[in-house]
Amino acid sequence: MTDLTPGPAPAPVTLEGRYCRLEPLAAHHAETLYAAIAGPDLVARYRYMTDAPPADAAEHWRWVAAAVADRVNLHFALIDRETGRCGGRQALLRIRPEHRSVEIGNVLWGRGVARTRIATEALFLTARHVFEDLGYRRFEWKCNDLNAPSKRAAIRFGFRFEGVFRQDMIVRGANRDTAWFSMLDGEWPVLKRTYETWLAPENFDADGEAKTRLGTRR
Repeated sequence: MTDLTPGPAPAPVTLEGRYCRLEPLAAHHAETLYAAIAGPDLVARYRYMTDAPPADAAEHWRWVAAAVADRVNLHFALIDRETGRCGGRQALLRIRPEHRSVEIGNVLWGRGVARTRIATEALFLTARHVFEDLGYRRFEWKCNDLNAPSKRAAIRFGFRFEGVFRQDMIVRGANRDTAWFSMLDGEWPVLKRTYETWLAPENFDADGEAKTRLGTRR
């Protein structure tokens, strides 16, 4: 039965997976993270981010330093276990222990991570931590309603669409209507088994391509 008492506040923690590791974001992650996101597609990667794309590596390092110092949100580095390099970042936002609810956001998965089993496992590790370690009731995903790839990803990962908050925010000088998605503790056991089946090594060929789809659509 869902626990209706206040839960623990998330703390910096390392989450180990088969293909990746999530660990507290630190200054030493900045170099390889920037290498994973820099290039001709940098501006496109930041199109729907709340922060603007960095002009150079130094500006990106300053963003990382500010995120490390953040005492409201909890930022993680996404490490590819095969290479040992940081290929992405994400955070726990809107942390509400009194309601046992938290949001995953500020997601920026770079080359070698986005649209791979590493990204899927990163989401799985986060959801498992939220529901099993923290004992939370609600796990949220939000994005700009114009961000079609993010909305497709939310559905693929097993979040349910809840609606659109119109004129929710002003982001970088533009209106943002926000699409809300959620996953609940009662839904997690079935989703967990689906993730574990999909992430099993035998589901991937020699090139790392999945043989099946992640069947969380409901």
